[in-house]
Amino acid sequence: MQTKIVFLDRDSLAVPVPSFPFPHTYTEYPATRRDEIAARGAGAQVLITNKVPVGEAELAALPELRLIAVAASGVNHIDLDACRARGVAVANIRHYGDEAVAEHAFMLMLALMRNLPAYQRDVAAGLWANSPNFCLFGAPIRDLKGRMLGIVGRGGIGDALAVRARAFGMQVVFVERRGAPAVRDGYLGFDDALSRCDVLSLHCPLNDTTRGMLGEQELQAMKPGAVLVNTARGGLVDEFALVAALKYGQLGGAGFDVLAEEPPVNGSPLLKARLPNLIVTPHVAWSSHEAMSALARQLVDNIAAFVEGEARNRVV
Repeated sequence: MQTKIVFLDRDSLAVPVPSFPFPHTYTEYPATRRDEIAARGAGAQVLITNKVPVGEAELAALPELRLIAVAASGVNHIDLDACRARGVAVANIRHYGDEAVAEHAFMLMLALMRNLPAYQRDVAAGLWANSPNFCLFGAPIRDLKGRMLGIVGRGGIGDALAVRARAFGMQVVFVERRGAPAVRDGYLGFDDALSRCDVLSLHCPLNDTTRGMLGEQELQAMKPGAVLVNTARGGLVDEFALVAALKYGQLGGAGFDVLAEEPPVNGSPLLKARLPNLIVTPHVAWSSHEAMSALARQLVDNIAAFVEGEARNRVV
């Protein structure tokens, strides 16, 4: 018996997908709107999605569906409760991009601490050409050595970032969850981290407990001049409050690879701000060739394991 597999948003993965080692039919679509899922997924036992949301209505329209293979780590776009109720398994991808995302986060941190965007802007504006000195003094430049880095989220990415930061002489602390009743050994309390860390880097999932984790109050509580890096999910931070904290000098810089809405078809406060101490990249921290190739291999392995009756990387 052949397994019918449908990939809803194939263009979200810019590397080849290895062949599936079992009898199957395979159909892929560059992108899929939510109202197209029922027609495109009809008769499928396996649905592959990176960012296409799947909820109760879509599940009800796909009675033969047995597995949602998420081509990413995050599963906040899947109705997990509805999947459990209908007996639909969900598997995700794990640790494929630990090194890639950690490198991207470190790049943002380093560029902001040394105010690279501001100096690029000044050179392009001709300020160096008109400088009375051989160099151009402008925005403050700070070394990473001796600075405190707070990492929110102690998974593979957080651990990989810690290795890089320690190699540069930084003091690394892992940050306890906001509102946690107690601080675990080896962690720094959330409020203490806000007031003490020179750099705060977010590597936690987006869920009901983390959504809006850093709002106006939390941003104002951060150490003056601190740098905030977010390569996790846009909804973790209030974007309007972040722009205000940057404009009024509370924060020294922010580097974001994620936005609350992706793609930002309705705009974003971060894209409109055009500040020299703000770097926004288009959710590409995960997308090195090496990381995407590892993701594609793991995606096929997850589906093959399910077909063989094994629970591999199962969320549900």
